[in-house]
Amino acid sequence: MLTSKQRAYLRGLANGIDPIFHVGKGGVTPEFTDSVEKALDARELVKINVLDNNLLGPREVAQTIAERTHADVVQVIGNRFVLYKAAKKPVIELPKAAKK
Repeated sequence: MLTSKQRAYLRGLANGIDPIFHVGKGGVTPEFTDSVEKALDARELVKINVLDNNLLGPREVAQTIAERTHADVVQVIGNRFVLYKAAKKPVIELPKAAKK
């Protein structure tokens, strides 16, 4: 679970990257999910574009992929969304969570 500070940090990093996947009328297939999971393992932060001919909205697609890949949804904006999943050897260093 990401804190708001961590989410804001990741949004800033995602601002400069382009979408590497497009979800079209085929929807979220197991093969697509596997591809996204491999990309998350390699990059940690992935931006995905949802095309207009998809039956689901961007929020539903983001939630479905996040559940299947055990990733966190960083943001959904327009037809795009950003996912984050920490790698075994993290490259992105998140800000520390505040202690309660």
